[in-house]
Amino acid sequence: MAYRFLPSYTADELARIQLNGLRFTVAQALRSPQYREKLAACGVEPGDIRSLDDLRRLPTVDVDDLRAGYPLPLCCVPEEEIVRIHASSGTTGKRKILAYTQKDIETFSLQMARCYELAGLTPADRMQVAVGYGLWTAGAGFQLGSEKLGMLTIPVGPGNLDMHLQLLRDLGATCFGATASMALLMAEEVERTGIRDELKLKKVICGSETRSEKMRLAIESKLGLEASYDIAGMTEMYGPGTAMDCDAHEGLHYWADLFIIEVVDPETLQPLPVGEVGEMVVTSLCKEAVPLLRYRTHDLSRLLPGECSCGLGMPRHDRILGRSDDMIIFRGVNIYPGQIMDVIGGYAELGGEYQVELRRDERALDHMTLTVERAPRASADGDAALAEHLGRRLHKAILARVDVRICDPGSLPRTFSKSRRVVDLRQ
Repeated sequence: MAYRFLPSYTADELARIQLNGLRFTVAQALRSPQYREKLAACGVEPGDIRSLDDLRRLPTVDVDDLRAGYPLPLCCVPEEEIVRIHASSGTTGKRKILAYTQKDIETFSLQMARCYELAGLTPADRMQVAVGYGLWTAGAGFQLGSEKLGMLTIPVGPGNLDMHLQLLRDLGATCFGATASMALLMAEEVERTGIRDELKLKKVICGSETRSEKMRLAIESKLGLEASYDIAGMTEMYGPGTAMDCDAHEGLHYWADLFIIEVVDPETLQPLPVGEVGEMVVTSLCKEAVPLLRYRTHDLSRLLPGECSCGLGMPRHDRILGRSDDMIIFRGVNIYPGQIMDVIGGYAELGGEYQVELRRDERALDHMTLTVERAPRASADGDAALAEHLGRRLHKAILARVDVRICDPGSLPRTFSKSRRVVDLRQ
């Protein structure tokens, strides 16, 4: 198959692109007073970047740097060159606003078009978009990439299942883009109403939240799909489309000609060997308005060694395992939701939906309850034994005692956006 947008580089070619991109990014960053101050503190100038190893000399930036420069933080171009802004929610009442030049918008659409092409989509396909529009990057990104690839695009947005189902039937979309929670909700509705044979849907692309293997298989089975894919991204990195699952499901390919991704120890910020889990730190290579210098994403993942069996030469990282700042501290033990999800994935009798609830009793002692849905065709007769066995496995995996409750399929809350996996009632 001849690709229009997927890149093909030798290792030497990619290294040259990354080095030139790193030099551009440092030079561009010097146009921002915030960045100039950080680079001066490290004693780094553009001429100092002689190899990719010099990346380690650069300072890191964090979400605090975006808040400090509100409303247009870390901006490195004159305001008249900014053609768009996007934003994501912040925890202090102010949103993180990111600026885009026209070239940034073109790169944004390119990375999304690459993702669609990696999923095997062509201009003959039709794309129905069920992710958020407005200030968020998701809807704009899904639409930009779809139109760049040449697909008929149906921009519906999240929610409104009845409208989605009607348009899927009437317009014959072959691909659907949504959060994993929205995709599962729609798949369950398609199964309930028995309209699967009326749809032409072949593929689903899920983003914005971690999706378990069980959840992937449930979505594919209920909708009768050829395949479904995980897509990664964040507003700071243009938006969705920075990395994409492929048919081999051996990790997410990321566009190493647009970004350098490091995995570091969240405490020491020292690089970790390939294969070890740590925090992803990102440096952009061609962003104009708001370049990224070793931006701390707080996403936890690992770089994957070797080449993917699909044959695409782009490097890969694992799925996002959680965030370094969403860690659960329970009775002195550090726990990530992804660890719990991995244990649940080992049981055929269980589905992929779960929720963790944390409570504190009158003695100030913390308690954790895990509620997990039974698989659709599994019997409830063995719930007690299954809960006990899962509790023992979890104790070994996370070094904490968990009260486990098994519930019927579909019992846990469904949502059009991200599912709330952890409910902390201790405060």
